Amino acid sequence: MQAAKTETLAVLGAGAWGTALAVLLARNGACIRLWGHEPGHMEQLIRERCNARFLPGTSFPDALQPCKEISRALDGVRDILMVVPSAGFRETLQRITATTADGIRLAWASKGMEPGTGKLLHEIVGEVMGKDTPMAVISGPTFAHEVAQELPTAISAAASDEGFARDLVSLLHNDRFRVYTSHDIIGLEVGGAVKNVHAIAAGIADGLGFGANTRAALVTRGLVEMTRLGVALGGRRETFMGLAGLGDLVLTCTDNQSRNRRLGLALAGGKTLREALGEIDQAVEGIQSALETTNLARRHGIVMPIAEQVYQVLHEGKPPREAVDALLSRHQRDESFGV
Repeated sequence: MQAAKTETLAVLGAGAWGTALAVLLARNGACIRLWGHEPGHMEQLIRERCNARFLPGTSFPDALQPCKEISRALDGVRDILMVVPSAGFRETLQRITATTADGIRLAWASKGMEPGTGKLLHEIVGEVMGKDTPMAVISGPTFAHEVAQELPTAISAAASDEGFARDLVSLLHNDRFRVYTSHDIIGLEVGGAVKNVHAIAAGIADGLGFGANTRAALVTRGLVEMTRLGVALGGRRETFMGLAGLGDLVLTCTDNQSRNRRLGLALAGGKTLREALGEIDQAVEGIQSALETTNLARRHGIVMPIAEQVYQVLHEGKPPREAVDALLSRHQRDESFGV
């Protein structure tokens, strides 16, 4: 049975992307409860009926209700959309299980891996909520402000349950927001996490003045790295040629709306990591993803030289120019083999 647009959903995560999705769903006719972990911020959203900090200029539809308490957001809902940073994903799931009854369906638009374990987000859902929980992930080339402005956008949605997939499409899809379905949860998750690492690399290269040729090479070879890791983890090769792979990679590597790209630009300009993060003032998932991606690649015997150099810049203090020189000095090889 197709989901009714009047269904009530909880959106957990009141950053730019969570707010944009909450606004989209409410405009589509669903009743939305939006929760974020900072009570003071949520009080501001309730009072001002907009998210001036993360999504300025977008007023909340009447059907969007900000909530200070997660228990209020979850009361009586069946479907939950998680849009929290990967570092807080498990903790938020634990709060859900402590608050709700059985029978919920969980989707997420979060991008990243669990810090310290490198686990993909569906693995955490299985551990905390059970592997039989209907689950889905949405991913693709999306900037929150453009979605809020109703500029044409396309994403992918992969679900473990056909009924849940149909309902998600019904709730999200409209003539400005196109949703393509997939069965490859792993592929969407890997693409969403690894593209952030390569966006930092692209920002560094552009910040050092290396130009369009270098950026195109980084995007192309970044796609090779992403695909090989994704396939090794169980994803489908064709997924990485789609919206959640190549599409998201191109977007985040080439436009300064990307926080990860801006981080690379700042580092190339001589800013420290702390200074760059202070300027961006939002979560930059690529920092942790660089660590987890590199660890996974080493564990699976996959060579990912771009990700490796980004890891060394972020976590070992390697100067950005030395990282680029290390990439350029690698041995020549056939494009069809190795990276």
